[in-house]
Amino acid sequence: MVLRFEAVEKSFRDSEGRVPVLRDISFGLEAGQTLALRGESGSGKSTLLHIAGALEDADSGQVWVSGQDLTQMDDRARAALRRTDIALVFQQFNLIPSLSVAANIAFQAALAGPVDRAHIDHIVQALGLSAQLNKYPEALSGGQQQRVAIARAIAVKPKLMLADEPTGNLDEDTAEDVLEQMLALVAQTGAALMVVTHSPAIAARMDRQLHLRGGRLT
Repeated sequence: MVLRFEAVEKSFRDSEGRVPVLRDISFGLEAGQTLALRGESGSGKSTLLHIAGALEDADSGQVWVSGQDLTQMDDRARAALRRTDIALVFQQFNLIPSLSVAANIAFQAALAGPVDRAHIDHIVQALGLSAQLNKYPEALSGGQQQRVAIARAIAVKPKLMLADEPTGNLDEDTAEDVLEQMLALVAQTGAALMVVTHSPAIAARMDRQLHLRGGRLT
């Protein structure tokens, strides 16, 4: 099991007190599986994804990634796990503007350890980025930038890939093409993939779907 939530609870505080966001969340995701997480805006989808990505703490319950209990890890250990086992792709591409496409793709992989150049070359070719490697993000279209973000994530050879509305900024045809390429590459690496999405079409491409309503999974 690559990802496991057990009775996870999360709330935030506002002017009126504590507001529950996640209630008794339990599910698992195995290597090679793809999962769509759906729900209305404000239902807690992104919060759940951030907890899975070791970016936020749960208030209670347990979260395991690659057999390691995030709730028992300090910030340094969680950061190390994010470098090696977890990759994130967001709707905003979050590329480093001062780095070339090639340097952006290799950035996280270099932090994780020796860079597998053959692996990166394969990703670059699969995503159609070979002619863009010496360019900078500002010179790329939105679709190309998202391909770079996906390449950067997969270059790490993550065990768990988390994507938050990864095609939300793209037109329909480009979104379909990018999704197709991302799913093919994830399948080749054997990573587990969880995608937060509003799109029924994207959700239908995943092995499983979960829905968040009122902070609970249905």
